[in-house]
Amino acid sequence: MSLTSRSILATMISLALYGPAMADDNPQATNKTNNDTTKATSSADQRPEPETLDVSLSELEMVKGTCIAPQNRTGEPDEQPVHISADQATAESAIAITYSGDVVVKQGHRTVAADTATYHQPDNSVTAEGNVYFHDGGMEVYSDRLESDLDTEDSEMENAVYNMTCEPGRGEAEKVIKDGLEYYRLKNGTYTTCPADDQSWRFSATSIERETDSPFANLYNARFEVVDVPIFYLPYLRVPVGNERLTGFLYPNIKLNSRDGFTVQTPFYWNIAPNYDMTITPKYMTNRGLQLNTEFRYLTVFGAGSLTSEYLGSDQKFPEKGSRWAFNINHTGVYQSHWLLKIDYSKVSDVTYFSDLDSNVGKREDNNLLQTAEASYRTQNWDTTLRVRDFQPLTSGTSSNYRLMPQVEANYYRPDLPYDLDFSMNSHISRFENDDPNKPSADRLHLEPTLTLPYSTPWWSITSEAKLMYSYYNQNFDKNITANQNLEESVSRLIPSARIHSGLYLERNTSIWGDAYTQSLEPQVQYLYVQNVDQQNIYDAYDTTLLQTDYYGLFRDKRYSSVDRIAAANQFTVGASTRYFDNQYVERFNLSIGQIFYLNPAAADIDSSSNTTAPSYSATALESDFNYDDWLFFHGGLQFDAGSNDIQFANSTLEYRESSFFTQMNYRYVSKEYIQSSLKDNNDIDKYTNNGISQAGLVTGFPIYGGLSVRGDYYHDLTESQMIESQIALNYRTSCWLVSIGYNKYLVSRGDVRFESPTYDSNVSISFSLLGLAGVNSFGASTASGNAIGYGQPFNLNN
Repeated sequence: MSLTSRSILATMISLALYGPAMADDNPQATNKTNNDTTKATSSADQRPEPETLDVSLSELEMVKGTCIAPQNRTGEPDEQPVHISADQATAESAIAITYSGDVVVKQGHRTVAADTATYHQPDNSVTAEGNVYFHDGGMEVYSDRLESDLDTEDSEMENAVYNMTCEPGRGEAEKVIKDGLEYYRLKNGTYTTCPADDQSWRFSATSIERETDSPFANLYNARFEVVDVPIFYLPYLRVPVGNERLTGFLYPNIKLNSRDGFTVQTPFYWNIAPNYDMTITPKYMTNRGLQLNTEFRYLTVFGAGSLTSEYLGSDQKFPEKGSRWAFNINHTGVYQSHWLLKIDYSKVSDVTYFSDLDSNVGKREDNNLLQTAEASYRTQNWDTTLRVRDFQPLTSGTSSNYRLMPQVEANYYRPDLPYDLDFSMNSHISRFENDDPNKPSADRLHLEPTLTLPYSTPWWSITSEAKLMYSYYNQNFDKNITANQNLEESVSRLIPSARIHSGLYLERNTSIWGDAYTQSLEPQVQYLYVQNVDQQNIYDAYDTTLLQTDYYGLFRDKRYSSVDRIAAANQFTVGASTRYFDNQYVERFNLSIGQIFYLNPAAADIDSSSNTTAPSYSATALESDFNYDDWLFFHGGLQFDAGSNDIQFANSTLEYRESSFFTQMNYRYVSKEYIQSSLKDNNDIDKYTNNGISQAGLVTGFPIYGGLSVRGDYYHDLTESQMIESQIALNYRTSCWLVSIGYNKYLVSRGDVRFESPTYDSNVSISFSLLGLAGVNSFGASTASGNAIGYGQPFNLNN
C-alpha cells in the first residue's frame, strides 16, 4: 500500500507543478491535449522543452492486469519524464487547472488514469476523481477519488481496490491515508490470494498501519475469515511486509486420519536474532496425545545448522512404550576456505518410532538411523578428512552392520607432471566395529598411488592408468566360528593394476519419417588388468559390497564398492552407444550395449569356493531411453547371461504424460541367483523370496472435472503374490484452497514368506490447505505411511 500512495503522490506533484505551465493565463478549453514534462525542479527556467507523446486508452488497456518484472522497469520512476493525455485541459489563472476526459498520466513504468484531474493553486492540492486507476508494474489500484495536499504530503484514496500483478494477492480498503512522508494507514482493509469472484478466505482489519522505512505492518482488530465466517480474532497483529522475519504464530495445520485421529499443529516462530531462530510446534493428536516439536536454526562463521527435537510424553495408542522422542543435530560449514565440517547425528526412543509416528527426523539407510560426522582440510593439491560413521538400528535384535570408528583419509593430487601425466595418492586408516560377536572387527590401512596419462580430441580420447593397491589388516575375531576359519589376524596385500580406456564420438545427419535428426555413434573399448591375489584371509565385507554391473558399470576398474575385496581382472570391455537428437538438440532416443570378455576366466572369479566353471564373458548389459514428442517416455535396462540363458536383472518404465494427466507403469526383476552372488550373508534368502524379485507398479493422476482430480499408485510383488503398497487420493482444488481425501494401505512386515502371512496397515486421511498460506504438498509427497514408493522419473535423456 505504501508504494501505491507514494507513487500516486509523486505523479500528481509533477502534474500539478507542470500543469499551469502548459496552459494559458485565460480560461480556455482545448481538445485532446498531449503534454510531456520532466521531473519537477525548483525553478521553471531549469525545465527542458516539453515533448509531445500520444498516450492513448489502448495503451492503458495493455497495462491493466500485466506484470512488469523488476528487471524490465525503468529504474526510479520519479526521475522519468511525465507524459499526460486528456480530451480537454481547462485553466483558471491563479485558481486551478483541470484535465478532463480520459486522463492518462505515464511516468516511466508507472501509469495513472482518471476521468478528471485538478490542481488547486490556492491550497496547493491535487484531486483526481472518477474511475481513478494506478499501476506501478507490480500492483494496480482502482479508486473513486484521490486527494493530495502538496504542502503537508498528506494523501487520501477512497474506496480503493488493489490487485498484485506479479504474484497472487488482492484486497480493498475503505480509505488509504498517507500522513506526511512517513506514515500510511488503511481503514477497513482486506487481503486474500483468492480471485475476485472467490471469498473463500481473507484477512481483514479495521486499521492497517505502516511507517515508510519499517519492514513491518501493524494490524488492529485483525480477523481471519473463511467464507465470510471469522475463524480467529486478534486485537493487534504485527506482520512482515518484506523478507524480514517476525516473531509470532504461523498458520495452523489441520489433518484427520485413522492412525493419529484429528491433528492440529500451531507453529510459533521465534526470531531470536538475525542469525538465530526457532520454531516451536505443539501438535495435538486425539489418538496419540500432545507432542512438542522444535527446530532451532543458526548461522555463524563456522557454518549453518539446526537442532530438531520431537517429544511425546505419553503415547495413548501405545502406552506400554512410555515417552517417545527423537532428535537430530545437523551442521555444515566451511571455515577460512579450507576447513569443512559436517555433522548429522540422530537418535530416537525406540526402533518402531518411524513406523508408529509421522516424522522426518534424520537420515535413514538400510533400517538404520545414521549418526555421522566428518572434518576436512582441503588445499589445491591435497585434502585430509577425519570421519566417524555410526548408526542406531531400527530393527530388533543384534545389528550386523559395521561402524566406522573412525577413519582418517588423506589424498594428494598432482595433475601437472611432465609429459602430461597426472598423479594421485589416495590413502586411509579405518577402524571397523560390529555388535555381532560372530563377526570380526579390524583396523585397516590402505594406500593407492595412481599414475594417469589422459589424451583427448573432440572426436577421440584415450586414457592410460597404472596403480598399486596396498592394504594392511589387523583383524580380531572368534576362531571358533566356522566362517572365520580362513581369516588371519595380521594380513598385508599388494595388488598392481593397469587400465587403458579409449572412445570415439562420431555423428551424422539423418532423417526418420521425414523429420531431421542428428545421430551419434559412441563406441568405446577398455582393457583392465588386476593381478590375481589370494584374499581369503581377509574378511570381505567391512564396508564392501558387489556393485551392480549395468552398462555404465562395465567400464569401471573394480567390481566392489571398497577395498576389502579387489577382484582380479584380465579382460576387455567392449560397448557402444547411439543417440538421436532432433533439430532442437533434444535427445529423443538412446541405446547402449556392452559386454566384458575375460582373457583368464579362472582368475576372474576370485571366490574359489564356487564349484561352477567361470564364464569367459560377462552378462550382456543393455540400456535404452525413448522420448516421443514429450508425452510418451520409455526406459529399459537388461542384463542377460547367454551362458546360462538367464536374465539376471531387468527394469522398465513406460510413462504417458500430458498436461495434468500422467500414467506410469514400471517393472523390475532380479534373479535369485544374482541376489545370492551380491549378498555376503545369503543363507536365509529363502525366508525373503521364493524366486528372486519380480515387482510391478502403476502410478497415475488425472483431472476428473473442474478442480476435481485423482491420484493413486499400486505396487505388487509378482513372485510372492503380495501387495506391497497402494494408495488413492481424491483432491479438489480451487484458486485458493485445496481439500484432499486419501486412503493408504501398506506392507508393514511379512516375516518368512514360506510360512507367515504378510502384515498390513491402512490409513484414511483428510487434509485442507489454504493456498497462499500453508502451501501445497509437492508432487511426490510422502503419505501417511511415511514410506510410500511414489513417483519417480528414471529417464536418462539429455533434455
